[in-house]
Amino acid sequence: MFKSRGDIVYKCTVRLLEDTEILECEFHPSYKGKYLLEHVCQQLNLTETDYFGLRYVDAGGQRHWLHLAKLILKQVKDASPILFSFRVKFYPPNPLLLKEDVTRFQIYLQLKRDLLHGRLYCTSNEAAMLGALIIQIELGDYDPNIHVGNYVTEMRLLLRQTDAIEGRIQELHREPVEGTPGGSGGVKGMSTQEAERTFLKIACQLDTYGVDPHPVKDHRGNQLYLGINHSGILTFQGSRKTHHFKWSEVSKINFEGRMFIVHLNYPEKKHTVGFKCPCGAACRHVWCCAIEQMLFFTLASSSDACVYSGGGLFSWGTKFKYCGRTEREILERDGLLAPRDSQEDHSSGGKRKASSVPATPSTPMTGDFGYSSLPRSTHSAPLEESGGLGGGELCNGGCLLAGPAVDIALAPQDSRPADKPVSCGTTEYVVRDSCSPSSSESGGTAVTTAPGEEWRAPPAVLQPAPRPFSLLRAFVPSFLFVWLSLALAALVLFETDWPPLRPLKRKPELVSLRHHYYAPLKEYLKRKVVELF
Repeated sequence: MFKSRGDIVYKCTVRLLEDTEILECEFHPSYKGKYLLEHVCQQLNLTETDYFGLRYVDAGGQRHWLHLAKLILKQVKDASPILFSFRVKFYPPNPLLLKEDVTRFQIYLQLKRDLLHGRLYCTSNEAAMLGALIIQIELGDYDPNIHVGNYVTEMRLLLRQTDAIEGRIQELHREPVEGTPGGSGGVKGMSTQEAERTFLKIACQLDTYGVDPHPVKDHRGNQLYLGINHSGILTFQGSRKTHHFKWSEVSKINFEGRMFIVHLNYPEKKHTVGFKCPCGAACRHVWCCAIEQMLFFTLASSSDACVYSGGGLFSWGTKFKYCGRTEREILERDGLLAPRDSQEDHSSGGKRKASSVPATPSTPMTGDFGYSSLPRSTHSAPLEESGGLGGGELCNGGCLLAGPAVDIALAPQDSRPADKPVSCGTTEYVVRDSCSPSSSESGGTAVTTAPGEEWRAPPAVLQPAPRPFSLLRAFVPSFLFVWLSLALAALVLFETDWPPLRPLKRKPELVSLRHHYYAPLKEYLKRKVVELF
């Protein structure tokens, strides 16, 4: 921090998607998060800024996304030095539809990073193909005079980079593209842009595309990882996908203490699913991430959308205000979706009728709504039809939740989960604990543990999610209620001339109370109000 032209200016460091690249930025105390993000995007020549965000780690080790509508300094007041990480916040369902090449390149860098840190699960064949495409993008066509020996080893591409996969990557790098003379399904002959598009095409169809795993526990205390992306909320046990709750099935999301709660609405029945997070701060972070992802990919318009969670006589409510455009607004702006007005006019022969568009959650009549009115339709553009790239199947890692949803009640276990390696094919990956930030964000070193056994999901139990009781939450509202009641009673007693209260006002105790305490306090408050206005 230093003074410049009489104003206080703060310095911060922003790490880009390549860890070797950083930006040194400055901001004033009055600047909001939007200024810093726009400044970073401007330095990167990015115009499609809505998909990106800045992440930071607080003093307690909890990660947060920098809120664009709030003051930067207020969000990072305890951080020293101030360090941000530029990351993809909203992974587009089909990155090939992005307008700018530079935006697709940033998405590619993020996915390359996800692959290296074990957040992007795939089969061995897919891992080899993705690795070969990275080699093709960064080194170009295979040249026997340049690419000698085991040159793949020098490049870190995968979290568990075995000799077998490295050999397969080299084979694919040497083999020509399928469809060319002598082509056998390799990557030789692809231009940088073609290889990048092929990489994005494969990656965006994987189950863990756009998933930042959050550690949670089920009702048996088993370790799960919660993923949130454009398609909904997913749960993983090891490499196995156990549940997938689509946004169209989610009616509302809230949290209580360390419990993250998802309310599902099926034709057969309504269900409540609960997950226990390691701490209250982690639970609120998961809730904020889920709310933002849901609003971005399902909301028709972002006009002052506010979401509330909790609240009541014995619990604190949390308000989250969404800031920025939604995916539908971006697609409409880029001409990939017809504007809503034209869609409405088309059905009525060019004459818009007020009753032609019913008030549904996806077309809210007001911008400000409660969390129980979250949108439940998706406007994501369809994916392109995929070809036979890589010769491998998609790694589903498990099965989708079939039939009615189940309720999961969680046991009160406080132990913090450790990073758990998982396997997919012959390649092992590690799911990083979202409460333990990566080394690029916190300056620490990532630590992994030994591989664990693969787990098969047990039959879920139909139980309601418990509502935790907090003594502090019960005491503070009660304390405030008592004092407000006493203040109101004093006003009625000393400021009114109600006949039934006259005998009570003449009592010596109340006369002394009014003379020594009430009257001086009244005069003091009156002076302060006059000075204020």
